[in-house]
Amino acid sequence: MVRIYTKTGDQGQTGLWGGARVPKSHPRVAAYGDVDELNCELGAVLASLPSDEGFSPLRRTLARIQAELFSVGAVLATPQDKASKAAVGQDAVAALEREIDAWTAELPALEHFILPGGAAAGAALHVARAVCRRAERSVVALAGGEKVPSEIVVYLNRLSDHLFTAARWVNAKQGRAETPWQGPSA
Repeated sequence: MVRIYTKTGDQGQTGLWGGARVPKSHPRVAAYGDVDELNCELGAVLASLPSDEGFSPLRRTLARIQAELFSVGAVLATPQDKASKAAVGQDAVAALEREIDAWTAELPALEHFILPGGAAAGAALHVARAVCRRAERSVVALAGGEKVPSEIVVYLNRLSDHLFTAARWVNAKQGRAETPWQGPSA
């Protein structure tokens, strides 16, 4: 039997891809941890999506993104001296942009800020968007001190826009109106 626990992290260190050990507070660990959390959030989105056929394309899209994020996490978990090429490139960014454009064409123009929420899947996509923004900030912080493929930052930036648009699309498809932000009351 292979045990899930190794006890090698009990002293606050973890292993990177290739064997190097770093503190669990290291910016590299924070970056790939935030990407992993985003991937988990997308799993929650998939679990909350309605099962009807109209959501099948979104399910396929999110499954593709989960695979891409797994690759991004692997690159981020690799020390800079052993870094490989980017896990995602312009093709992945272009796919996100095409999907954003297609969904946007089906939505009313966005004329005001909206509050996160709506149907369960729409709200879950808003949470995923916020986690994506955190992952992006963690990767940018890591890139300030270590080598990180720039394509990863671009991908995460576009992915947050993608998740925002997907949340709007899901809510519209489920007949859930957006709640405009009213600003502070005077």
